[in-house]
Amino acid sequence: MNKEEKIKSLSLEISEKLEKVQDLKMLNDLKIEYLSKKGPVSELSSLMKDLDNEERKKFGMLLNSFKNEINDKFDEIRTKLETEELNKKLEEEKIDISLPATPIKIGSPNILERLIEEIESFLMNMGYDVVDGPEIEKDLYNFELLNLPKGHPARDAQDTFYLKGEELLLRSQTSPVQVRTMLSKEKPEPIKMICPGKTYRRDDDDAVHSHQFTQIEGLVIDKDISLSDLKGTFDIIAKHLFGEDVQTRFRPSYYPFTEPSVEMDISCFNCHGQGCNLCKPKGWITVGGAGMVHPDVLKNCGYDPNEWQGFAFGFGAERIAMLKYNIKDIRIFYTNDLREMEVFDRKEGE
Repeated sequence: MNKEEKIKSLSLEISEKLEKVQDLKMLNDLKIEYLSKKGPVSELSSLMKDLDNEERKKFGMLLNSFKNEINDKFDEIRTKLETEELNKKLEEEKIDISLPATPIKIGSPNILERLIEEIESFLMNMGYDVVDGPEIEKDLYNFELLNLPKGHPARDAQDTFYLKGEELLLRSQTSPVQVRTMLSKEKPEPIKMICPGKTYRRDDDDAVHSHQFTQIEGLVIDKDISLSDLKGTFDIIAKHLFGEDVQTRFRPSYYPFTEPSVEMDISCFNCHGQGCNLCKPKGWITVGGAGMVHPDVLKNCGYDPNEWQGFAFGFGAERIAMLKYNIKDIRIFYTNDLREMEVFDRKEGE
C-alpha cells in the first residue's frame, strides 16, 4: 500500500469511528488514539525521511491537508455534542424565579453625611447658599479678620494645627469661609449662606472628642437685622431637627467675632425638661453658639456696621447627630463597619 492509499484508508477508518461517537468522552478517547504523538496520523510523518525533496514536498502538502480535514471533523462533532449537551441541561434543569434573591450588602451614605445633606436642603429652601472653602487656611482669614489678632487669648482655646510658622494652618472653624465670602463682594450686599465642612483642633480622641470634626456655620448679612431674626432662625432649625414640641432659648456667652454672643439651647426632647442623663438633670441641652456679627468683623470685610448688621450661628454636626440618634461614641461616624450603620438606616425608614 503506497503513502496516498495509507492516508485514504486512515481517513476512512477515522470517519467511520467518528460516526459512532455518542459523547465527548468517546470523542476525546478517539482523538488520543489517532492524533497523539504515537498515533497513526503522527506515524505518517515518519515516512517523509525516506523521500527525496520533490516527493517530500508533495507528500507534506497531502499530509497537512489530511490533518486539517481530520481536525475539522473532530471540531465539528465536538461543537455538535456540546450543543446537544447544553440543550439537554437546559431542558432538564429549571430555575425557580419565584425564590427570593440572595441579599447583597451595599453601602449607604454615612449618617453624618446624611444629616449634613438634610440641613443643607432645609436651609437652601429658606434661601441660604451652601459655600465651601479651603481646609488649609491662612491665619489672616482664620483669626485676624475675625477679631482674633495675634496674642489673643481665645487663640489658645482653639489649639490650632499650624503647618508653616504661624501663617498657614488647618482651619479651626469654618468661619473663614464667611470672611472670604464677604470679601469676595465687589461692593457690600446681602449675604445668606451656610458653610459646612471639616475643621481641626488639637483635642483628645475619645468617645465625645475628636481632633477632626464637622462644623455647620451660617451667616446672614443685611440691613435691619436683629437678634430676634437669629432667634427665629434657630427656633425653626431646632424644630426641624428635633421635633415641633422642642423649645429654644439663648444664654449670654462670649465669642470674639460676635457681639452680643449667645449659647443656643434646646429643651430636652428625651425627658421634656424633667431632667435625665442626656440633659444632665438641667432640662436643657446646648447645641451651638451664635451672636450678632461683631462690628470689627464687618469693618474688616468691607461692611459699614452703621448700615449693615448680621448674625452668625454654628454647631457641630457630630453633636447634633449624637443627640438626634442617641449615639454615645463620636468615633462611630468614621467606621467602615456596615453593621454599625444598619441601625440608623432602619430609623430613617421608620
